[in-house]
Amino acid sequence: MENGALTIGEYEEGDIVDIIAIEKDSFPTPWSENIFRNEMTSPISRMLVGRTFKREGQGVSGYIVYWRVDDEIHLHNIAVRRDMRRKKIAFRLLAEALRRSRLEGARWVTLEVRRSNLPAQKMYEKFGFSVKGVRPGYYMDTGEDALIMWADLSLNSWEGWATVGAGEGRNA
Repeated sequence: MENGALTIGEYEEGDIVDIIAIEKDSFPTPWSENIFRNEMTSPISRMLVGRTFKREGQGVSGYIVYWRVDDEIHLHNIAVRRDMRRKKIAFRLLAEALRRSRLEGARWVTLEVRRSNLPAQKMYEKFGFSVKGVRPGYYMDTGEDALIMWADLSLNSWEGWATVGAGEGRNA
């Protein structure tokens, strides 16, 4: 495999250390290891991990956690290792999560995003998300509002989006 190549797949037990490190570096109020372990065993929870190939093996570059309830997906968490950001890893993780969810019969996807997180909002808009509401003071660490975004998976074709690399494809 080419150095730097990204693969996306199910989390593995050994990924927890890297996931926790990425989480702590990415969020002002990170999830605890206990929360991640609960997500790993919940029947409605899904967790995908992006791994980047290096000479020494593969390292976790990012992850996404989401719930599937009936025909709806709720995106909970997506994060990328600081030195791997701006390489479309979050985009590819989200694309793969949506592709898999659609294959499982999901039609709708929702998430909350900080009002100040414009880069994330722009990425979500590329997938057809739009703001449908606001949760005032949602983030307890800062009291910041959350924008509630929704997308209809039946309106878009997600096939192949997970293979779009940095600088390639229609969403580069």
